[in-house]
Amino acid sequence: MKFVAFERAKQGTGASRRLRITGRTPGIVYGGSGQPQLIELDHNALWHALKKEVFHSSILEMDVAGQVSKVLLRDVQMHPYKQLVLHIDFQRVEANTRLQMKVPVHYSGEENSPAVKADTCLVNHVVTELEIACLPADLPEFIAVDLSGLTKGVSLHVNDIALPKGVTVVTHGKPNPVLVSVVAPVEEEVVAPAAAPAAAPAKGKKK
Repeated sequence: MKFVAFERAKQGTGASRRLRITGRTPGIVYGGSGQPQLIELDHNALWHALKKEVFHSSILEMDVAGQVSKVLLRDVQMHPYKQLVLHIDFQRVEANTRLQMKVPVHYSGEENSPAVKADTCLVNHVVTELEIACLPADLPEFIAVDLSGLTKGVSLHVNDIALPKGVTVVTHGKPNPVLVSVVAPVEEEVVAPAAAPAAAPAKGKKK
């Protein structure tokens, strides 16, 4: 995905505030062999780009004054209650340097699995994104996971899925995390109504 940015000459709180008033968003590009670069972007174009999954999980082409460089979105600062992007950070991408980032997980096929189709189980997506490590050329936009083989009582773990070539999952020390859990339906117990207490025998009248 390609986007256009502009060089930013001034920095500081006051300069950034004036920039936002004109409909621009201040940003910075860092990393790689170059120095940090101050940039600004059209706020409306940026706002629509941020709604796209690909803008968050893929290598982007940033055009500044006709020069295109590859970057990753690293941080977005939003206004606490306004629909306003306050600041945005990008990181330069170098072809021979492995990178780590989170990518979404796209699940499919669960409605055709034995767990759902035959046993009417509930499928819980425990993880919706994975942190991965790879070279820039191997970075996938998402990880596709087929759930059509799910069965009752069996959870799906990281080690159970096939990853794209050159991609490894960063688990931060957690052994084989759960991605999807299968929960059996709860059967309601039918409780019989309690028997009414026997009526006490009527006492005879005294003469």
